[in-house]
Order: sequence, then structure tokens, then C-alpha cells
Amino acid sequence: DMGAMPGDFPGYQKVSNPEVLAKFEKAWGTKLNPNPGTHATDIFPAAIRGEVKGLYIFGEDPIVTDPDTNHVIKALESLDFFVMNELFMTETAQYADVILPGVSYAEKEGTFSNTERRVQRVRKAVELEGEMRLDTDIFIDIMNRMGYPQPHLTSAEIMDEIASLTPSFGGISHERLDREGGLQWPCPSKDHPGTPIMHVGKFTRGLGWFYPAEYIPSAELPDDEYPIILMTGRILYHYTTRAMTGKTEGLMQIAGKSFIEMNEKDAEAIGVKDGDRVKVSSRRGEIETTARVGTKVSPGETWMPFHFPDGNCNWLTNAALDKYARIPEYKVCAVKVEKA
Repeated sequence: DMGAMPGDFPGYQKVSNPEVLAKFEKAWGTKLNPNPGTHATDIFPAAIRGEVKGLYIFGEDPIVTDPDTNHVIKALESLDFFVMNELFMTETAQYADVILPGVSYAEKEGTFSNTERRVQRVRKAVELEGEMRLDTDIFIDIMNRMGYPQPHLTSAEIMDEIASLTPSFGGISHERLDREGGLQWPCPSKDHPGTPIMHVGKFTRGLGWFYPAEYIPSAELPDDEYPIILMTGRILYHYTTRAMTGKTEGLMQIAGKSFIEMNEKDAEAIGVKDGDRVKVSSRRGEIETTARVGTKVSPGETWMPFHFPDGNCNWLTNAALDKYARIPEYKVCAVKVEKA
């Protein structure tokens, strides 16, 4: 929605569209690059090749979330300069040359958009002592120091700028959200009620566009040396890197340690019982974790969460990227499981 993809301005307006580019150049008073940028997952290989020299990471922890952790560490160590904008000293932040401390959602004004496209207000609830600052204030300082004359804007003023340049957000403002509650984009004008259902009667583009997906085999499949498939994912109690949920005592009591789901037949074949410690290895590394034996996964398959530093499966996973979306192959990785 906010232009975080390499080929899009906010509201999915394409960088490659000359009219869109001209609109943003006029609004921002500067020439803009007409070429799509680089996907996040392509940054690390580029850093290793020496093509990316400096990196600014804002609120991400790729050492925890990205595949093949050794690959990510090598990329970060290849950089000339690395800046983190973060709330906590995450595993990735430990590699940074500079850490800029930001503030959490509870310490600032703004909006969240949920999965049903509903834009809702977030209001400042607490003020904590310390040297952390609003992310927008940090960005504005950097813009000015790098030579772009950016006046200071409040979150409400930033929302107004978004509305002025983004047709789908054209009728949304803090003032209106405070008055009416959440609004679902597209909301193109101040008198528009928002769009609860995106496609009614027909698709917004007209005719639907269907095309078959060509089957492409996984980059790495089981073999005699690594006979088991590893899939990865999240568990109910933690959110991605566990940077915030890991500081919630009750959640850590319920789920605070690494584990691997194994099928009972595979476990029996290697003499592993439920609760045993196991060594899991792939072509990229090895970790130790605790076996959960049962029937949740099929024979020949295992599953692990990536939340826990005592056995993060991303030391094992493969950084092979999808041709189009550039998403890593988290769900198929060939591993060997042995009793520790």
C-alpha cells in the first residue's frame, strides 16, 4: 500500500508509468529513478558480490527470518556500512555499524491497514524515557542531511500527503478516521464511504485474468544423504522474529524453545522418541533441537518454527529464490535427522 515494493509507488502506482513518475517528481521536487528497484531478497547476494555497499534496515531481522543464515551473515559482513532502525537489540542489529532507536506503535500516532484494507487510527498511549525517536523524525533528519530539503511533518500531515498522491487513499485523513472510524480503501474522495468489497458483479479490471501456473520442481529435493523434507513456519504464540512476543513472559512459558515435528515412523527408524534431542543438518548447516514425535506431519516430512535462537531452522533452509516473486524456498529443504 505504501510503495514498499521495488516497482511501485504508494497505492500500487507503477514506477514504469511515465505519468505516475511525473506526478511524484512534481510533488517531491526532484528527479526520480524510472527503473524498478531491487527485491529485498536480492540485496544479500548483491552485497556479497560487492554491488551493494551500504544498507539501512528498518524493523526487520533477516538473520532470524531469512533462509541460509550463514549467507545472510556473509552479506552483512560484506557491507561497507550498515545501519539498523530498531526497537530492540535483535540478532541482526548486533552486526550494525549504527543503530537508530525507534519507537513502538504504542508510542506514536499513525494508522494501520489490516488485511481487509481497513485503515484504522493508532493513537499514542505511552511515553517512555530514553533516546529513541519517531521513525519519521529519523527519516526527515537523514533526508535533510543528505541534501533533500524536507520540512518536518506530523503523522497527520504525512497522511494528507499520501492522500494527495494516492488515488485509493484520496479521501482518508486522520481527522476523518477520528470522526468516522476505520475506512476501507479504495476511498478516492472525502465523501466516499470506502469499499467494503473490492469486486462486486465484476472484477475491477473488467474480465478476470486466469492462466495456468507452470510446474517448476523445487531447487532441492531429498536424496540418500539428506532423505527428509523440512518445512518451516510460525506458531500461534509468536510473531516472526519474536523480537516483541519473546519479551512476553506468559508466551515464552507456553512456547519458548525450538522443536521439530517428526512422523512417528521416521522417528522409530532412527531410535528417536518424543522429547529426545536431535541433530538436524542440511547442505548449509546443522542445529540441535527437540523432537516432537507424532502424526502431525507425513512420513518423509518434518516441520520447524523459525522463532527460537536455540535452534533456528533458517541455518538450514535454502536461499533459492522464486523466479517472479523472489520469495525464498522456505517450504522445501532436504535435511538429515539424527539422535543427538
